Amino acid sequence: MRRIILVGYMGSGKTTIGKALSKETGMMFYDLDWYIESRMHKTVSQIFAERGEEAFRKMEYNMLHEVAEFEDVIISCGGGTPCFFDNMDYLSQQGDVVYLKASPDTLYKHLLMAKVERPLLKDKTQDELIDYITTHLAEREPYYQKAHHVLNVDVLDNYDKIKDSVAQLRQMLSL
Repeated sequence: MRRIILVGYMGSGKTTIGKALSKETGMMFYDLDWYIESRMHKTVSQIFAERGEEAFRKMEYNMLHEVAEFEDVIISCGGGTPCFFDNMDYLSQQGDVVYLKASPDTLYKHLLMAKVERPLLKDKTQDELIDYITTHLAEREPYYQKAHHVLNVDVLDNYDKIKDSVAQLRQMLSL
């Protein structure tokens, strides 16, 4: 029985790496946000808009405790998941936690393309976005650093580099 849990800031590639690792290992992949959306029949953005962040975080906590009990899985957590309640300590007890670490510049480039899909970013200008990422990442870094492993993902800009990162991760985790 194995659980691999991917944490990191939004846009760091948790879903991309998780899917690729799942394909190579045959382990089931669960993106926590997608799991919440399928259970609630609403998008994360809709949940944020209708219920607010506090209600979303409680829901996320409950769904995390469901998914983290599954066996032989790869779980991609939302960027804020490790930073609320006792989530990071809980995850550390459930499996191998890997922090996908990316620089603010890399995150900015990734998020600029998808900011309309992110409830915490949708109304920000480009300058506000880079400031937000830099400040927010610094606040979350202490939680992410509690992971068992750190994988630098500043190079996930093409398929070969994603494949290389997955190979590094497999070696790191002895998969």
